[in-house]
Amino acid sequence: MIDFQNGTFVKLRQTADGDFSGMIMPMFVSGEKIIQTFRGIRDGVVFTNKRIFAINVQGITGKKKDFTSLPYSKIQAFSVETAGVLDLDSELELWFSGMGKVKFEFVADANVSAICQMISEKVL
Repeated sequence: MIDFQNGTFVKLRQTADGDFSGMIMPMFVSGEKIIQTFRGIRDGVVFTNKRIFAINVQGITGKKKDFTSLPYSKIQAFSVETAGVLDLDSELELWFSGMGKVKFEFVADANVSAICQMISEKVL
């Protein structure tokens, strides 16, 4: 499992949905669809209509991967910090029941407001 307490997914950029779809689609439940996909250097985060997948690519070759499924139904609270003048990245913090805090960092041009709206629709 990804250790969310000791690090974050640094500087996630929106990317094509196909970047991780081949890896995670076999884990989808009936009716599940990709909404948005973000990629760091090797790692990624995929928002579906049911949950969030955090993908940690491991090892030198990158063949070993860790997939963490974060269901929206377990989110207790979330916080957003938007990009500013000097601080060019945005942050999304999510608190999950039984797991604690998960933090994602996005590049300045990421639409975190749309992500928050989608999470609000799933949680509230």
